[in-house]
This record gives sequence, C-alpha cells and structure tokens, in this order.
Amino acid sequence: MFNEMMMNDEVREPYRALVDWMEASGPEVLQQKRLEAETLFRKIGITFSVYGEGGDPERLIPFDLIPRIFTANEWRKIERGVKQRARALNTFLYDVYHNAEIIKAGIVPADLVFRNAAFEPAMIGIDPPRKVYSHIVGVDVVRVGPDDFYVLEDNCRTPSGVSYMLENREIMMRMFPELFSKLRIEPVESYPDMLHKTLKSIAPRKCDREPNIVVLTPGAMNSAYYEHSFLADQMGVELVEGQDLFVSEGRVFMRTTQGPARVDVIYRRIDDAYIDPLCFRPDSVLGVPGLMNVYRSGGVAICSAPGAGVADDKAIYTYVPDMIRFYLGQEPILNNVPTWKCANPDDLKYVLENLGDLVVKEVHGSGGYGMLVGPASTKEEQATYAERIKADPNDFIAQPTLALSACPTFVESGVAPRHVDFRPFCLVGDDIRLTPGGLTRVAMREGSLVVNSSQGGGVKDTWIMAD
Repeated sequence: MFNEMMMNDEVREPYRALVDWMEASGPEVLQQKRLEAETLFRKIGITFSVYGEGGDPERLIPFDLIPRIFTANEWRKIERGVKQRARALNTFLYDVYHNAEIIKAGIVPADLVFRNAAFEPAMIGIDPPRKVYSHIVGVDVVRVGPDDFYVLEDNCRTPSGVSYMLENREIMMRMFPELFSKLRIEPVESYPDMLHKTLKSIAPRKCDREPNIVVLTPGAMNSAYYEHSFLADQMGVELVEGQDLFVSEGRVFMRTTQGPARVDVIYRRIDDAYIDPLCFRPDSVLGVPGLMNVYRSGGVAICSAPGAGVADDKAIYTYVPDMIRFYLGQEPILNNVPTWKCANPDDLKYVLENLGDLVVKEVHGSGGYGMLVGPASTKEEQATYAERIKADPNDFIAQPTLALSACPTFVESGVAPRHVDFRPFCLVGDDIRLTPGGLTRVAMREGSLVVNSSQGGGVKDTWIMAD
C-alpha cells in the first residue's frame, strides 16, 4: 500500500506544511474542527439519500478534514489522461451511432454495443451539437504508487459528486484560512461557471439567441437532489421537473408565472428510460412527452445525450485503450486496471477459480452495489456469487484487488491511513475543460476498499498545488 503522506518514514514534500500545521495544532484542535465541519454540513444540508435500508434515508456524508494533496506534475498527468479519455469516449459514441467503424475494424464486438442495455436505437443517426454525447465525464482514478495511476471506471451519463468537491473546499477555507493564505492551492470555485459555459456552447442549431438553460431533476426524493439544486443555484438557472416542461410547435417550453419560456439546453439528471414516455418507458412521469422529437429536429440540446451510457459500461471499459489508439492514434496516458471479462470462457474459468482474490462487478452496476470483494468475503458468499456469474457470465467483469493508495484520515482513534480514489470532472463542449481538483472519496472503515458514500465512504477536499 502506497501511503501518499509518508515514504521511507519521511513526510513527502507535498504534505510537509500540512503535517507541520497539524503537529503544531494538536489533536484537540483537529477534533474541534471536525465537529465544526459536521455542524456546517448539517446547516447547509449537504446530504445524500439511501432507500431500502430502513430509518431516515437522508444521510450526512462523512467529511474528513485532512485534505488529499497532489503536486502540479501529478495533476498534469491526470489532467492529460482524463482529457484524452473524454475525447476518445465521445468519438466512440458518435461512431457507434453512425458508421460503427470501430466495430467494422473488429476492435469492439458488435454484440457488446448493439445488445447493450444502455445502447439507444433512437439515437442512431442523430448529430448532437458539436458531435458531443457525454458533456460531463467523471473518470474514477486510483493510485497504487508514486507514479502509478489507473482508471477504475468511466462515468459518461450523469456523474455525481461535484457539489461535494465545491462544498468541501468552501468549508475547508472557512476552517483553515491560515493554510490557504500560506499555501498555493489551485481554486475549484470556477466549476459552475465552466459548466455554464459548456452548456451554452452546445446550444442547438435552432437557437438564435442567448440559450436558456435548465437543470432537469427527478425530484426531491432522488439521492442526488441536493446536487441538482446546488448546481442550478450556482449557475443561476432554473431547476425543473418533467411536469414543469412541455413541447409545443417543435420547441420545449417551461411553465412560469409570466407564461411559457422557451428552453434551449437541458442538463438532465434523470435516466434515459424516463426522459420521454413517447420514446422510452411509456409509464414515465418524470420526463417530457415529445422531448426526443424536438431533440432530433435541433430544437433543444440534452446534456448528456441519451445513449451515452453505452460508453461507460464496465465491459466496454476494457476497450477504451483500444479506442484511444484507433481514434486518436495515441497511447493511453492513464492505463486501465487489468480486467477479466466473464463473457470470455477462459476468463470465466479463471475468475471462478480465483474469486477469493478478485473484485467482481456487474457490468451495469454502480454505487458499490452488487459487487464481490473477494478478500473480504466468506466462502459462502463466494459460492453464492459464483452461481450468479454462471447464470449470466456476460453481466460480470473481474479485476485484481489493487492495493489502493492511502491518505491520512482523522478517525476516532486519531490520524490513520485510509484507502482513497479520485474523480475529476471533465467538461466537453466547444473545448475540453477540467477544474484543477475533483472528488476524493475515502473508505472510512479500516481495511475497506469500498469508497462509495452509499456503502459508508466519506469525502475529502483535494488540493492541487500550484507551481
């Protein structure tokens, strides 16, 4: 396990000023600051929701006040790698909904795309503005050594967590102004402006004015509703539900107290199946009837485009390095984690024989649900999971249990290392933009590798040190 703060019993340079401050302050001050942070989270209402477990579904996300720190050089590598993947993934999406050249070349199997549950036939032949399908790409990056970064998965639909990135920084600046005045830490507060600029840049071809942008939410019961309302507020745009919008004469309108207002760009935070009951699920009450017809005709832009999820399927993930070579003519800057595809008979045999050493995931899974962490599982759990894999091998992939890097984390017993991952948010429109920061998720339980908030994980502020 690579300890990001310590190497050879010495504090690594990026953490030296922080460690000096922590030692000078003492554990009592850290504990006081921790309680202050929790109070602020409660006052602001920074929560997420978990349903089906009983009790109050509204949860306060655990916040760790010891930041994760990257040097400028480390960040440059991550930034270049993430932008490269975002470019390749969007090119892949345009390709599979048009000429499918990568499939004709025998690089990606046709069945993996066209029989994928996330592939939307309704998108075939549609040219979204600027040929961009995934406008917000969340790339989950893990670290296993000083210079060793891997991509764990891509999120091309509606990656969540950016509100935590922004609120974490706001709270840290309130509590530790002396550190921010002393250290050169790259700011992250420009993200809402960058997002707004990206959304404006994808205005549909029929838009002949300053585009009117809205954030479409499923409603207050959604687990990420706080983030939906936060981003709408930060951008200064309306937060709407499906019932607030309607289609008329080939355009989308929003109901307002001053009468209908035309909508040009929809940042949607609802799943594909619920966007338009006339095109997808007919029982959906969350979407807008007729929306897809307006989208096809160039009357409205949707961020991210329906069908973008086919690019972040965990089976498709294994082909992203090949996409980079095929479309961009480059070698991947950030490598994939080695992955076994259970659809392959040889891989399936290996996975079933080594379940105790692997992490096995559903190809359409998310949130840390439906996965098996082999070293932390019992023989009985492995046997039960093996039957699930055998029943439908196409639905599973497996990866080695990586020794994820650890960062100092303030826990009940004091400061101790805990495993972390990292999700930077890449914006794709007229340009590819990346805020110098991201969401560091931390496994609060000792020894745990699961960082998802729904599974007990917490969050940290991420500091990118300026040159």
